[in-house]
Amino acid sequence: MLLNEHRTDTSFSCSHKGDQMRPIIIAPSLLSCNFARIADEVLALEVAGADWLHLDVMDGHFVPNITFGPPVVRSIKAVATEFMDVHLMISDPEKYAEVFVKAGADMCSFHVEAVDDPGRVIAVYRELGCKVGLALDPPTDVERLKPFLQDVDMILIMSVNAGFGGQSFMPEVLGKVRTVRDWGFSGDIQIDGGISVATIASASEAGANVFVAGSAVFCTLDYATNILRLRKIAEESVASESGGKQ
Repeated sequence: MLLNEHRTDTSFSCSHKGDQMRPIIIAPSLLSCNFARIADEVLALEVAGADWLHLDVMDGHFVPNITFGPPVVRSIKAVATEFMDVHLMISDPEKYAEVFVKAGADMCSFHVEAVDDPGRVIAVYRELGCKVGLALDPPTDVERLKPFLQDVDMILIMSVNAGFGGQSFMPEVLGKVRTVRDWGFSGDIQIDGGISVATIASASEAGANVFVAGSAVFCTLDYATNILRLRKIAEESVASESGGKQ
């Protein structure tokens, strides 16, 4: 299934300096869910209107924390119907490409900082039939993404440092989002870290259209209201920006 075939009922799309319309996508981070009842959580998120399911894989090497691996991805896939967006915060994404794709990842994003030859790793995932995202940590120069924009489905701009909890949203990274759009990238741009009702508008205005949200979705059991609130703010910010440019 193609990336933009998911959530075809999304009523609002946005265009940021490109001809293609990109949908607003809310991707709850399962790292914030109740792992004792993860199947129920996945189903609840899908009923609540989550567009994608975001899975953070950490290896304890590229980042200091350890989360989960292919067996958990496979278990989630067994109950999920929405797009499985797997963020690989690992040192050797090429080595584990096949196992994560077979586990059910619809897209895998790996960090440009983790590999010597991003183009080769992108090609490996392509050959496996998987969508590919390229991720960038806040300290890294955005120029490192430029050679690969034609080869990926999504750019992931981290708005906190990968692998560390309890961080605040870093608004300074939004300049990188704008730069990628200015280069003509019309694919999805995901922003990950500190997304909330207070920060999603500025991220959307900058050009992001995919928003990873943890506590902003899981802060109450009313996931549907939380997702709808985030979506509405993102949509309104883009509409306001577009209106101001007319």
